[in-house]
Amino acid sequence: MISKLERTIAFRYLKPKKKEGFLKVISIFSFMGIALGVSILIIVMSVMNGFRTELINKILGFNPHIIVKPYDEKIKKKDLEKLDNLDDYIQRTSLTFSGQGILINKNNTTGILVRSYLDNDISKINLIKEGIIDGSLEKFSKNTVSIGKDLAISLDLVVGDNITIMSTSSIETPFGGLPLQEKFIISSIFTTGLAEFDQNVVFIPFSNANSLFELNDEDINLEIFLRKPGNVKQIKEKIQTLFNNYYVYSWTDLNKSFFGALKVERNVMFIILTLIIIVAAFNIISGLTILVKNKTKEIAILRTLGVSKLSIAKIFFLTGFTIGLLATITGVIFGVLFSYYIEDIRILITSIFNIQLFPEEIYFLSQMPSEINLSYISIISFFSLLITFIATIFPAISAAKLDPIKALKYE
Repeated sequence: MISKLERTIAFRYLKPKKKEGFLKVISIFSFMGIALGVSILIIVMSVMNGFRTELINKILGFNPHIIVKPYDEKIKKKDLEKLDNLDDYIQRTSLTFSGQGILINKNNTTGILVRSYLDNDISKINLIKEGIIDGSLEKFSKNTVSIGKDLAISLDLVVGDNITIMSTSSIETPFGGLPLQEKFIISSIFTTGLAEFDQNVVFIPFSNANSLFELNDEDINLEIFLRKPGNVKQIKEKIQTLFNNYYVYSWTDLNKSFFGALKVERNVMFIILTLIIIVAAFNIISGLTILVKNKTKEIAILRTLGVSKLSIAKIFFLTGFTIGLLATITGVIFGVLFSYYIEDIRILITSIFNIQLFPEEIYFLSQMPSEINLSYISIISFFSLLITFIATIFPAISAAKLDPIKALKYE
């Protein structure tokens, strides 16, 4: 326990006298260093967690959680009956086709990813259904397409425009092989919030995909969406046993290296930014050491008045730890507030300085994400207080070991 005397003296030492101005500067820098380190750590961790969560939500909202791909034997609709026992885990299934093509509009051409559903049920994809910004999915029928917002902007396309899609399949003519192509009318434009999808993906009816790509039975895949994507590993193993003649893979298999890199980057950033707090803690050691030197006479007087070595150590420990505690609390408050309003701050900085922060063509997302995680805040606060605790021990012990006789002799 810390007595009232120890608290009174410790808090008095937190307010250096005018002649101890240098000590005040060190205390301020210690406080600012720890607060800045904690707040930056919280902001970076919030953005990294938000980026990962938002990216997963976009990927899982657009791409299937599990894909069953045929080898030589095609997937039939009756094969879906095998999944009846997994109804508690499976949200929906679709028979689909994905292929690469070229979109041609007047003098503009660009490579695209063509996706098509056997029952033309793209309205089941909530990310597309909720992201329609022009046109309607009700008009999605033969010789119509639905394209992404970024693709429409880059090629100056609007609903009702005519485009041509060229496939990788070809037809033999007297002049050699010519790629198959068909004309389409844009029926709707969607946005997913993920730049990579909005720039590259085009949906076409299955009848057009069948003729344009000359589909074979093995070109049709079974896409499975789960109620809880986090359980994909266990469900994948069960589906593999049901479809042992097919190739089964999940969204985690496709994005393993990407999310692995995100995890490594997040951990490395945590370690690097923790060094800021450690450097600030050295300022506390310096400040307390100077404080001990300046208060040598007072320490000696307190010792002669009967104050124990332990109480002297507590006084200086409390002085340093209070700086770290207040700095940590300040850093947490500032970091949480900054993380919460980070998108508004990004927009403000962009408008004032006319610079583009968080470009979506690089980071794939149209907004800067942020996810405030209480567990990470607790871990950061704990490490900050632990570093402060360790930093104050040496100066406190040094003050307690001071010999009052020698101190008074040379004063």
